[in-house]
Amino acid sequence: MKIAIVGIGYVGSSMSMLLSQNNEVVALDVVPEKVNMINKGIVPIKDEEMKNFFGRKKLNLRATLDYKDAFKDAEFVIICTPTNYNDVLNYFDTSSVEDIIKKIVNMKINTTIIIKSTVPVGFTENMKEKYNIDNIIFSPEFLREGQALHDNLYPSRIIMGEISEKAEQFAELLKEGALKEDIIVKYVGSSEAEAIKLFSNTYLALRISYFNELDTYAELKGLNTKSIIEGVQLDPRIGTHYNNPSFGYGGYCLPKDTKQLLSNYNDVPQNLIEAIVKSNETRKKHIVNMIMNKHPNTIGIYRLTMKKDSDNFRDSAILEIIKSFKKHNVKVIIYEPTLKTDKYEECTIVKTLEELLEKSDVILANRLDKSIKKHKEKVYSRDLFNNDI
Repeated sequence: MKIAIVGIGYVGSSMSMLLSQNNEVVALDVVPEKVNMINKGIVPIKDEEMKNFFGRKKLNLRATLDYKDAFKDAEFVIICTPTNYNDVLNYFDTSSVEDIIKKIVNMKINTTIIIKSTVPVGFTENMKEKYNIDNIIFSPEFLREGQALHDNLYPSRIIMGEISEKAEQFAELLKEGALKEDIIVKYVGSSEAEAIKLFSNTYLALRISYFNELDTYAELKGLNTKSIIEGVQLDPRIGTHYNNPSFGYGGYCLPKDTKQLLSNYNDVPQNLIEAIVKSNETRKKHIVNMIMNKHPNTIGIYRLTMKKDSDNFRDSAILEIIKSFKKHNVKVIIYEPTLKTDKYEECTIVKTLEELLEKSDVILANRLDKSIKKHKEKVYSRDLFNNDI
């Protein structure tokens, strides 16, 4: 069958490759460079497994800038556009999702819309009522950055926000493209599926915040954080995942999803959800204080990215930390190989690690690797387990 996928980011690219193994897939985007890359067989994002998969698999996949070309005769239109959080409105900016829905309604085509973009609880039902349609299903994605294709090939679960034959049909398409067998599929209402996405990511943010606050306590009290965590995680109910301290959670999902969930609580009693959001801000302030106590003249930043082997630093915790340093009138220089400019946020970009080491009094590294780890006399990092989770 023909399937249209809107948005060639992490979700859209991996979904396109998964489904184009067995179906005709047309990927739609507004960025000509991304469209051209897909049509030339080049992955538009940094994901090694996706790159290798694209190179060795025969995929029925092309990309276009023309939405009518993409949507015509498509059995499913899968929306994977970004929904950033608007701090003024306290709500996801879902305009890109609604724009696609309006285009499909105006085309008067017989298709089923699958929303993969993260949306507020109740959004899908609102769209059905607003446009007097019932062909929309919300199905959240649970993809890790840099491992998007892997998580589609070996999904931990599939959540479908509708109990219907169409929902079952789409779930079967996902299972057909996957390599994992016996995949758990759960069928729920659309609002329940939207809540599953937000509560899942907020729980991950909670774990990150918990171990960051443990680390803050140990650091200020002169205790060995790693020893404490290793002891705590021996309890099998706690385990070893999402326990590596960092400068705070960030990236595509956790900052916006936690804020959106909190805004959904506007008429519901809560303490914990708000505390998770505040804890992340407190952690970043602690990192700034620890560095400023060293009285540096020049602070070096080793990578803006959240994780190793990533090219993404959207909403990275280090960005807020840099803004705080600038308020203290301290010079900040940045080493970030993915940046091709000379300046970023009014900070100088240095081209080599050697230059960063030479010009910095102290260097911040959210995550360590071999190139920076050996310079520990200058480096401040809370990366204790050398992993991204």
